[in-house]
Amino acid sequence: MTNLDQDWPEPIVRVQSLSESGCPVIPTRYIKPPTDRPTASAAASDAVNIPIIDVHGFCLDQDDALRDTILRQVSDACRNWGFFQITNHGIRAELLDDIRQGWHDFFQLPVEIKQGYANNPRTYEGYGSRLGVQRGAILDWSDYFFLHYLPPHLKDHNKWPAAPPCLRELIEEYGEEVVKLGGRLLKLLSLNLGLQEGYLRNAFGGEDVGACLRVNYYPKCPQPELTLGLSSHSDPGGLTLLLPDDQVAGLQVRNAHKWITVKPAPHAIIVNVGDQVQVLSNAIYRSVEHRVIVNSNKERVSLAFFYNPKSDIPIEPAKELITEDKPALYSPMTFDEYRLFIRMRGPQGKSQVESLKSPR
Repeated sequence: MTNLDQDWPEPIVRVQSLSESGCPVIPTRYIKPPTDRPTASAAASDAVNIPIIDVHGFCLDQDDALRDTILRQVSDACRNWGFFQITNHGIRAELLDDIRQGWHDFFQLPVEIKQGYANNPRTYEGYGSRLGVQRGAILDWSDYFFLHYLPPHLKDHNKWPAAPPCLRELIEEYGEEVVKLGGRLLKLLSLNLGLQEGYLRNAFGGEDVGACLRVNYYPKCPQPELTLGLSSHSDPGGLTLLLPDDQVAGLQVRNAHKWITVKPAPHAIIVNVGDQVQVLSNAIYRSVEHRVIVNSNKERVSLAFFYNPKSDIPIEPAKELITEDKPALYSPMTFDEYRLFIRMRGPQGKSQVESLKSPR
């Protein structure tokens, strides 16, 4: 695989600066092909939403019926959607509000302060405005901030924003809570696959998992019908736990060949299956294409927390899920190898993980 010892292939332009310039048209580099643009047909699915699951009862061992109901709901969501929202997840509402507001305030800081955190393809960590290093790529209408949370040796508070003043402490507390939630969710998925409850977590590395945060900022767009905030893709990691902007819809999930606009429940966390869980489950659970639309009236901020396998553990289908009728669909690959494969190409729908299937 090609390494990333290079800079971004073209000069970086901050999408926020384009938005705030007042220009009535977007640069051609952000205009998607007609087949990839948002369509009016997505509005026809407004009555549909991804499943919303109250997971409070999963920890109440005395209520087996409630626990079984939650297991069934999560299983159905993983098999039929790849996405679901969870409520009563144990993370306090004030923390969710505060960290979302803190990141909103960061993106309103003067550009010279944010530029002090500018990233590059070698680390990807920091303030950015593009994915992938393909020269001449069509870009997305978004800026972002990416940081590492686990393993501990990659966590560097000095690379986290120092302003607003409380943000580093909020990130630390939020990360701790979301990592615990990710571990609980892996138990649910393991049980639903007929595995020991610790199987997926152990496959991820046990206590030695990876975790990182990508905060997405989607500025107002003068021509939202021509572009996307984030192109169609499936997430390369294990599980994604998303704190959405619950005031402005934008996430769309592909289901039954239609794009469904997700309507976030108040203080819910949106969970989606990543490519690594698809591999481990031998495609019983499947990562699902999703994208983000933008609008001309409102900006959006969302926090995507990625709960991932340890980077150097080979990931392959669980042997308990391999049968003569359903052999292993994937050869072993470490998450580091897969992540580099993804980063070189940028968002590519489901083609990334599908291209890894073992030849038959």
